[in-house]
Amino acid sequence: MRDKHAKFKKLAESRVNRAIKDLRLIGNLSNKSAYAFEDDDIRKIFRVLHKELEDAKGRFGGARNAKEEDFRL
Repeated sequence: MRDKHAKFKKLAESRVNRAIKDLRLIGNLSNKSAYAFEDDDIRKIFRVLHKELEDAKGRFGGARNAKEEDFRL
């Protein structure tokens, strides 16, 4: 059991740090001098991110969501 927890911690730290880095990169898209975007684009991005976060959280409670789709604006 100890080995499974150690493996979980190692993978969780790696994956959460990668997700944080990617979220920061998404935040960089807010630079209006480099990018053009509409309010609807921002709503779509954060809606899908929120949904995926809630789905991931639900999986820890036993819920399974097998539907995986690539994001498109």
